[in-house]
Amino acid sequence: MKYMIQMNMPAAEWDTIMSAYPKDAMQAVLDHMDALNDEITSAGEWVEAEGLGGPSRVKTVRAGSDGRPQVTDGPAEAGQNILAGYWVVDVRSEERALEIAARASACPGPDGKPGNDPVEVHAISDAPPEV
Repeated sequence: MKYMIQMNMPAAEWDTIMSAYPKDAMQAVLDHMDALNDEITSAGEWVEAEGLGGPSRVKTVRAGSDGRPQVTDGPAEAGQNILAGYWVVDVRSEERALEIAARASACPGPDGKPGNDPVEVHAISDAPPEV
């Protein structure tokens, strides 16, 4: 079954959080994520993953009355969380998806200790829900 595992952070705190990482701590983050990605790939569970830019790189789009895109800079809801990165995995069970999420949650913080940040796990449905 496929799952999306996603890491979020408060959009308003993105710059503060990112600037709190000294160069060596950011390298520890990258090393942690590379090791997790290698594990998922070796297990044949990798579908895709991406780290995303901060709020300054987000565009919110709504269809205008004429159907054309109406674009604004930044996340749709000010003060809300923003998707920082994600994995799509194809695993044998929900328990395995939760294990991967826990590994992602343990990513080092600026002080080098596990951040234990919340990580969301979303089941990806292969078929539309029955009504």
